[in-house]
Amino acid sequence: MSKKATAAQLAKQPTTVRPFAADFFERVNSIFEEISRRAYEIFEKNSRIVGRDLDNWFQAERELLHPVHVQIRESSEALKVKAEVPGFDEKELSISVEPLRLAITGKREAEEEESKGRTIYSETCANEIMRVVELPAEVDPEKVTATLKNGILELSLPKAKAKNVKVETRAA
Repeated sequence: MSKKATAAQLAKQPTTVRPFAADFFERVNSIFEEISRRAYEIFEKNSRIVGRDLDNWFQAERELLHPVHVQIRESSEALKVKAEVPGFDEKELSISVEPLRLAITGKREAEEEESKGRTIYSETCANEIMRVVELPAEVDPEKVTATLKNGILELSLPKAKAKNVKVETRAA
């Protein structure tokens, strides 16, 4: 595999999803707990007003998770994926590829900013991203390449070649 594919983790056994699933569910659980804590903080901050649970949850999600916008193009040979991952470098991203699934996750350390005075308004991207995409065609995980430039992750996922199976007849 080429040097530009260092951010990709390939599924070695396409039929077994345990390594992917275990890590994925661990990550989802961790994110769920963080969102729950933040939603409760918002609830506390808003004088414990009952009936705004969903609003608090959605606000916490917006603060903690950045949506990964994805574009997928298909040709006869490959799928080309472009994903927006602003502010993340290749060491902070993890890409898992299975024949029919792509997962992009990223986590970076929060930068603490010391300043005098209080913050009136702040709009920043989240420090964690996650996106799982079911692919429209089977790909070969061993041949995936990934490049990251200016906050855009580009993946080339060559399609899996169809295997010819010889049919034999058995004597009854």
